[in-house]
Amino acid sequence: MAPSTPVSMAAKLSLLLILAVLVISSEAIAHGRKLKETNMVFYMHDYETGTNISAILVAWNPLKKWYILEFGTIIAIDDAATVAIERNSTQIGRVQGMYVTAAKDGSDFNLYMSIVFTNKAYNGSTLGIQGADREFQKYREVSVVSGTGLFRFTRGYATLETALLDIDNVNAIVR
Repeated sequence: MAPSTPVSMAAKLSLLLILAVLVISSEAIAHGRKLKETNMVFYMHDYETGTNISAILVAWNPLKKWYILEFGTIIAIDDAATVAIERNSTQIGRVQGMYVTAAKDGSDFNLYMSIVFTNKAYNGSTLGIQGADREFQKYREVSVVSGTGLFRFTRGYATLETALLDIDNVNAIVR
């Protein structure tokens, strides 16, 4: 259960992230084939308020007033991944996992998430993402560390960019 203290301005960060993912299959290297690159852009809708919440506070420092940038805060996510910035645009999957405020000064999150594809092209495949999300930078790079299905043995990187930030309602869209 989230604390009942008022939510600070920093806690009201809502990010809509757009992920631009470059994926390279290591399976091709093992078999002497040419590397295959897959580039995709999609939007991750992260909503901490409203009727369709997709991010929820799991843990925080009980000795301090809670806000999202407090060291040790953990938030679980199950965000829609869509082809366009609009929340009701075509969904290609779900981004599921967590982010942890891992810097004592609140300057970055550590992301641990899987992109679970449900669209026709990649249905049943997943990508594993992890790394430091230095949220105050315009563009952030995190590692693509694994994959399943069509993305088996994947490695590469994802570039994050905040496309929409609704501070008042703690919602965001990331590209």
